[in-house]
Amino acid sequence: MNAGATPAFKLFFLAVVAGALAFVGYSVIADLQAADEHGLAVGAFALLALALVIALGFEFVNGFHDTANAVATVIYTNSLPPLVAVVWSGVWNLLGVLVSSGAVAYSVVTLLPVELILQVGSGAGHAMIFALLIAAIVWNLATWAMGIPNSSSHALIGSIMGVGIANQLMAPAGAATYGVDWSQVQKVFSALLFSPVCGFVLSLVLFVLFRVLIRNKTLFEAPEGNKPPPLWIRGLLIGTCTGVSYFHGGNDGQKGMGLIMLILIGAAPTAYALNRAMPESAMPGFVQSAGQAAGLFRTHDASGSTVSVADARVLVTNALRDKHVTAEPVYGALAVLSDDIAESVKGYHSLNAIPAAQVPNVRTDMYLVSDAIRALGKTTAFTGAENATLKSFMDRLNAGTRFIPTWVKIAVALALGMGTMVGWKRIVVTVGEKIGKTHLNYAQGASAEIVAMGTIGLAEGYGMPVSTTHILSSGVAGTMAGAGSGLQWRTLRTMAMAWIVTLPAAMLISGVLFFIFRHVF
Repeated sequence: MNAGATPAFKLFFLAVVAGALAFVGYSVIADLQAADEHGLAVGAFALLALALVIALGFEFVNGFHDTANAVATVIYTNSLPPLVAVVWSGVWNLLGVLVSSGAVAYSVVTLLPVELILQVGSGAGHAMIFALLIAAIVWNLATWAMGIPNSSSHALIGSIMGVGIANQLMAPAGAATYGVDWSQVQKVFSALLFSPVCGFVLSLVLFVLFRVLIRNKTLFEAPEGNKPPPLWIRGLLIGTCTGVSYFHGGNDGQKGMGLIMLILIGAAPTAYALNRAMPESAMPGFVQSAGQAAGLFRTHDASGSTVSVADARVLVTNALRDKHVTAEPVYGALAVLSDDIAESVKGYHSLNAIPAAQVPNVRTDMYLVSDAIRALGKTTAFTGAENATLKSFMDRLNAGTRFIPTWVKIAVALALGMGTMVGWKRIVVTVGEKIGKTHLNYAQGASAEIVAMGTIGLAEGYGMPVSTTHILSSGVAGTMAGAGSGLQWRTLRTMAMAWIVTLPAAMLISGVLFFIFRHVF
């Protein structure tokens, strides 16, 4: 377990970390220069640097906290030496992040209060980012220190909820403000709730199927000393570890991406508020789609009233806050905003050419219309064909505002991958030794890893955040139950308690931090 902790490895590790931070700094400066950003104030640049370091720190902690689950089975079945296992897992986490779609990144961002997202460059926005990231890191480190497998996703979502509730409680009496989008919380949290049940049941079923279909007794034996398993079993276990690591990177790595984008948008909207990489050839289709959407909105606005663009923004913002988007004045306001977006794009021929002074307003319009269409999709206000037209426009809007630069993916990938290579031992020991009463055998390790790999991969495809920790640790418990070898209920009770306590604990920590930071920024 302690192999590889050499001065040379530590030096290599520090060199990679220093190189990664230098790469992030260079990329930010290059983007600012490309966008003709005339420099940031020293204070703003310092806040940006600090926020980026904390966001990457969250992914680093996520690496050694969550990814330890992926390597536990290959280590405890002697399929790979510990150091080789964590390096191998770290590399595949890195690759998983690099090819991820970004869907999970923005599914987490939608949990945040909309007014804080739109004003992310304000003091309240800075307080939000710092509070939720620090709270998630603190709780992850606390559970790691006790060797308790805990979900980073769970901690992050609890932190977001704490910020939303604190934001609502701190609003002046009678002032309209956003709290938590409970419909989005329910959607995301249902995936997290499903994780441990899915891991336990499916791993148990798969293990039983292995026992019925595979007659080779070696698969169901525990390793003998340090002797590696037969080649075919070793290949199976290494393959499943690789898959879990890859899909973990693709799912968990995205959570930090969305928050990093909020940080960048708040600090340098000219460079990051709009997707400057969208080709000019896509703009005619964008304008046409905006016109079709505006026409649909006006068709449903029988009042025929018209408002200014500024009033339309206020009207749609209030409607999203109050969850009353199916009102005729709101349709009229959405038509006004859609037309305004179309005029901005048509007038400058590309998102890249929109003047810096207009970028914040264009992004606000695009975000509000996209969020309103998402909310309308849950109602019966529009027909199937109309919803398809609106969704096409929403997809184009999201392509213009919800993007992840390649350098952000690389930075997060490095943070997650390097985090995997340190601090993993505590969680590995818990998963490998303290869940069941007997040593983990080959079939149990393969069953838990196959279920985790498939579940996380499907969740990433649907843009849903799930917990690698919950799926894999409950999967190991399921295989122990299937083998009839017994469970260590003390460990399971501790894990269940951590699962229950994580949400209120993260909410409390982030809420208190948000209150403090709101009086600082």
